[in-house]
Amino acid sequence: MRFYALLNFQHVMGYFFVGLLFMVVFGLTLAYAHFHTGETERRMTEVVGRFRENIQDRNAPFPLAMILIIAGVFIWGFLYILMHGWLGVKIS
Repeated sequence: MRFYALLNFQHVMGYFFVGLLFMVVFGLTLAYAHFHTGETERRMTEVVGRFRENIQDRNAPFPLAMILIIAGVFIWGFLYILMHGWLGVKIS
């Protein structure tokens, strides 16, 4: 139990707003960040397939943020296993 009750509230609000800020920035990077090539605009607008209820499929470029997140997860997982094995720590 903390001595000041306000400190708990400040930490909760800090966690909440940092998480909210992360979600907004992450959403913006997914929406607008991709490699720009000569055919990027064509791929963004060309409809490849149509489904029911007017859902359209496009062959749009993959977002750069997702490439970095997926690569980071694999690198972290590999280094996690390697370092725990190297240091002799039991993974439970």
